[in-house]
Amino acid sequence: MDIENSVIVITGAGQGLGQMMAVTLAQMGAQLALIDVNTIGLRQTQDQCHMLNSLARIYEADVTDEDQVEQAFLHIIEDFDHIDTLINNAGILDDGLLVQKNQTSIKKMSLKQFQTVMDVNVTGTFLCGREAAKWMVENETKGVIINISSAARAGNIGQTNYAASKAAVTTMAVGWARELGQYGIRVAAIAPGLIDTPMATQINDEAVEKMLAMVPLARIGEPSEIAHSVRFIIENDYFTGRVLEIDGGLRL
Repeated sequence: MDIENSVIVITGAGQGLGQMMAVTLAQMGAQLALIDVNTIGLRQTQDQCHMLNSLARIYEADVTDEDQVEQAFLHIIEDFDHIDTLINNAGILDDGLLVQKNQTSIKKMSLKQFQTVMDVNVTGTFLCGREAAKWMVENETKGVIINISSAARAGNIGQTNYAASKAAVTTMAVGWARELGQYGIRVAAIAPGLIDTPMATQINDEAVEKMLAMVPLARIGEPSEIAHSVRFIIENDYFTGRVLEIDGGLRL
């Protein structure tokens, strides 16, 4: 697929990876529909895209809310007529051990802590993926859906919720690729390792050091390297149903 003039929807576009993806694709002439709950961040991303002479519109929506997601995609279709690519990037991190014993009691990961991460990372991906697929099929668009997973999907200490959510979005990408291929729609996932984003600052220094010790390249990845991977998937018309691991060789 040619990126120039294509309509690309990015969730979680208000900062970090989403913002870098938007700017990278804007440089290539894409038209962008940017979704986030962070209006200030959305406007900052939009401004950067406009500086590159790219059309970018913003849509404030909570990806866990079905009505908001449906309305956001309806407005995108009204504004752009169709959707060529969806990047399911919105996600959160809230680490904690399943159980942890201290001197007087055993602390448990709360259901809220588990469910909140699952709601954003899994339900949000499902709702946005479903709406994008609906409009692609209806408009007979041979589109692309990219789910942002993580190297943590293999399982990681202190990340029961996050790891489970990223394993889920990976399997959704594989399943959707098999379902939607008949319509000419490709679906894939990207599994980043430790990347220099605001989310990474939530990980304590000790955990970061341990992760870097398992990275052969011995450094944190750059958001631009994930954006480059997005470009590869969009442009390669024979890439579908696979996970692109961009983690510096990390083995958790």
